[in-house]
Amino acid sequence: MIKISIVNYYNTLPFRWALKNSSLLQQINLQEDIPSNCAQKLKKQEVDLALVPVAILPELNAFDIVSNYCIGATGRVDSVKLYAQVPLHQIETIVLDYQSRSSVTLTRILSKEFWNIDPVYKAASPGFENHIKGTEAVVIIGDRTFEQNGQHRYEWDLAEEWQKFTGLPFVFAAWVSNGASFPSGFLNEFDSVLKYGVEHIPDAIAGMPSTSIKNINPIDYLTQRISYPLTVQKRQGMALFLDKIQQLAPL
Repeated sequence: MIKISIVNYYNTLPFRWALKNSSLLQQINLQEDIPSNCAQKLKKQEVDLALVPVAILPELNAFDIVSNYCIGATGRVDSVKLYAQVPLHQIETIVLDYQSRSSVTLTRILSKEFWNIDPVYKAASPGFENHIKGTEAVVIIGDRTFEQNGQHRYEWDLAEEWQKFTGLPFVFAAWVSNGASFPSGFLNEFDSVLKYGVEHIPDAIAGMPSTSIKNINPIDYLTQRISYPLTVQKRQGMALFLDKIQQLAPL
């Protein structure tokens, strides 16, 4: 069986639905994880390929981007945010979401090069999203943002801020292999399944079990906020992001 780790956020629903309803399901062991666990499984070679935060790529000894699809955004994404009760220049501390490296790293790059602030960074623990106060801002990603949006005095959409800064779209996660070998034709079929999911988003929404997610329009979010094709421009944005990672000091 080919072991695959996929992010279990709502934004991957087209991928998960398509994979679970394809003939590939007989060949794969599909594991649903938060982004940081997808990354750890790939790094430890516990899976053969995974949808991983782009920020971990420099840490891999070898890797291949194996799909023409990703989790990206060409503007506002609505599910990767910095929230605060004070404006940017008054932020003294930023609490960093423990679920994804790409968003954490993006926050640090924007702070240094675009927002021109120099906050203290603090690791988050579960439940941190319920304690946004004073001069402390928080980075929150994924489905937990849906209930946070519009609830704080200030919020910044990190994908939108990156586009303002660079003029390029942002790639949060890509499908990556750690050098594993695959049966002939598997990767082409895998990509075709992902493509089918992206092209049938209303069917994916209807075909997956209902969830308790509130405060979003599923069609709007999955078609207008998340951008799935890994285009040339997205690859340029990803390359620039990876270059800027090398210039960051370790936390």
